Amino acid sequence: MTAELGQRLKSVRKRRALTQQELADLSGLSVSRIRQLEQMEHQGVRLATLRQLAIALRCRTSDLQPNGATDTEHASVETSELWEPVRRALVAPPERPEDDDVPTNEAVDAAYRALMALVDAHRYRDIAAVLPGLLADAETLEGHEGRAIRARLLNLTAWMLVQNRQFDIAAMTVAQAIDVAPERGIAVGAVNAGVWSFLRQGDLAAAQSLAVKWADDIEPRFSTATPSQLALWGRLWLYVANVGVRDNTPGATDEALSLARAAAARIGREVLYDPNPNRPFGPVTVAQITAECAVISEQPSQALAIAEGLPTAILAPTSAPRLRHRLDIAHAHAQLRQFGDAVGVLRDVRSIAPEWLAQQRYARDILGTIVTERRTLTEDMRELADFVNLEY
Repeated sequence: MTAELGQRLKSVRKRRALTQQELADLSGLSVSRIRQLEQMEHQGVRLATLRQLAIALRCRTSDLQPNGATDTEHASVETSELWEPVRRALVAPPERPEDDDVPTNEAVDAAYRALMALVDAHRYRDIAAVLPGLLADAETLEGHEGRAIRARLLNLTAWMLVQNRQFDIAAMTVAQAIDVAPERGIAVGAVNAGVWSFLRQGDLAAAQSLAVKWADDIEPRFSTATPSQLALWGRLWLYVANVGVRDNTPGATDEALSLARAAAARIGREVLYDPNPNRPFGPVTVAQITAECAVISEQPSQALAIAEGLPTAILAPTSAPRLRHRLDIAHAHAQLRQFGDAVGVLRDVRSIAPEWLAQQRYARDILGTIVTERRTLTEDMRELADFVNLEY
């Protein structure tokens, strides 16, 4: 990827009649960094850096990333070991003893729904311990209902794998869930996990292609659509908006947000489109993503104004979208150099969902900015940096 990035960056810069120094001035990067990138002397270019260059060059971010993902961050050895039994259960389900009772649809579905309390609390260790046996039981289910239960379980498993940065096996699990699902309304839940995985890895083209394809495929008729149908469709457009702001295509972002906002207005409230408590959609969710887009486009005051106007009692404090929104608030404070406020938000998130925060590269990025910009660090800042494993 790095070689092609260097070639593309140099080509676009020359097409824009810019010197390396002029591009450095426009993008806010150093001229030595521009030189390194063009000469392919730098590994691991982040999506945020490519976006700075794309804005300066008046092109799409994805134009500078021909081979897709640029932000893939692999899990720690400890996290990978935690999820290895789940990986094995997905790849080669264990054979059941002949004298074992055959699992019923009702029993597997009840066990799946019982997991939601652990999911809501982000208790990944407990979830990883339960999933292998449950996945093995689900393998035996048949018929429309059995396939639906298995697809939902695979959907949840894929979501958990993405959350814990197990991207390769998550992609396989998404494909399995889509293949098993007896209807599109169930399959699209797994699609959401797939789009989110691409976004977490910075693969903008893949994320947009998957989201738009399925949004077009399941487009509801507003006059007769159920809240769940509208929510599934609207959530996909929120992903498209997320891609657009990262890809330096503000028009696409605005259009996608408008479509999602229309679906949310039609529903009129927050709804869960999946048993997973981290899958809400409605006016509050749309506003949160609008704030996220504002932060990414470096409009922190706008993001904070949106956050200030949101009701706090609609989404549970442990809901992943609300936690993610809290990180956006912390990021906005950091952009405004309100470092104490940013750290206060991160500290609150840690107290609510420590296992969730530990898996967030976003939190490391925010703290990295604070560590770089501050002359001295407080005890809270040092402790949080250690907790999220911020590299030196």
